[in-house]
Amino acid sequence: MSKSLKIFGKHDEATVKQIETCLAAGGEKAVLCADGHKGYAQPIGGVVAYKNKISISGVGFDIACGNMAIRTDAMAGEIAPHIDRIMDDVVQRISFGVGRTNPTPIDHELFDDAIWNQQLFKSWRHMAQEQLGTVGSGNHYVDIFADEEDRVWVGVHFGSRGLGHKTATYYLQKAGGKDGMDVAPAVVEESSAIGQDYLAGMKLAGRYAYAGREYVARTVVRDILRANIVEEIHNHHNFAWLEKHGADNYWVVRKGATPAFPGQKGFVGGSMGDDAVIVEGVDSNASREALFSTVHGAGRVMSRTAAKGRFEKVGNKRVRQPGLVRHDEMMKWLHQRGVLLRGGDLDEAPQAYRRLADVLNSHAGTIRILHTLRPLGVAMAGRNIVDPYKD
Repeated sequence: MSKSLKIFGKHDEATVKQIETCLAAGGEKAVLCADGHKGYAQPIGGVVAYKNKISISGVGFDIACGNMAIRTDAMAGEIAPHIDRIMDDVVQRISFGVGRTNPTPIDHELFDDAIWNQQLFKSWRHMAQEQLGTVGSGNHYVDIFADEEDRVWVGVHFGSRGLGHKTATYYLQKAGGKDGMDVAPAVVEESSAIGQDYLAGMKLAGRYAYAGREYVARTVVRDILRANIVEEIHNHHNFAWLEKHGADNYWVVRKGATPAFPGQKGFVGGSMGDDAVIVEGVDSNASREALFSTVHGAGRVMSRTAAKGRFEKVGNKRVRQPGLVRHDEMMKWLHQRGVLLRGGDLDEAPQAYRRLADVLNSHAGTIRILHTLRPLGVAMAGRNIVDPYKD
């Protein structure tokens, strides 16, 4: 069977080369979603299908990073007068930032799994218990939205924290993976000892990430908004799944890509201040070419370093590069949009991202938009926090 690559949207040469490298390193099929940009060994927005193989690099350091959205029975008009208090409560109740622990320890059934008796995971258990239900930093967030009918939603985005990062780091080193972006991915045989051990660790990190997002999102709904849960939508977007496409089974590695099988719902966030959406996969030829995958967000167009205000020296003056924004400019833009921000920094400025509507248009015919969510409040880690547990 010949190899195939499906590309949605427009991308720079380096990002396309990266997905081609993944395809050449044992992949059978590959997809580059419209929000794609360079990542570690496999691009964000990249999907690669392998036969009997797993790409540890493809899943990445933030194993099981994903999105969860909850539709509540609250209405925007009910919470709007209290949004300042609500967002203050969010950042006081939920732990944001690197290395943070949850002040309210969670007694979760996942810690009863026998895998914690293995020496490797036993050494990480205490850290994992302390960090469960913390959000992290970077582009990880807790947002309050209203949809087209003014119904209130809570959306969260983060992954498996230190547990996932340590699992990925350990198995990447064991598999001989190289540091850096422009390297071949570390691909191992599913049937090998390292393949089986990694899959067990990946699945544990997946359960852990689900538990953390459920705790955070449900806490905001029930304890802060004092609302009821009407619907939950929950997906990983950094993970590997054993799936059947056509007549064959593949390990499909999605890195910054949302599963979108026919009828499957997903929550896709934009940049802070931009609308988010609830989407649903549809059955079409284009969907099959996409390996039933879609975007996970808007996608960066500017590096974090650039967005934080890198300047060029021209003569004796330091000149701001085109497209860069100051913190006060970002805050003014958000205020004009009616968005209340807690935390955040210029590396997450809306100007550093594509517009979500544009990337969604590139995937027309593979998904349908069920709801458009306008942000009311955005909570992220504060400025000058670097998070090693994200990818």
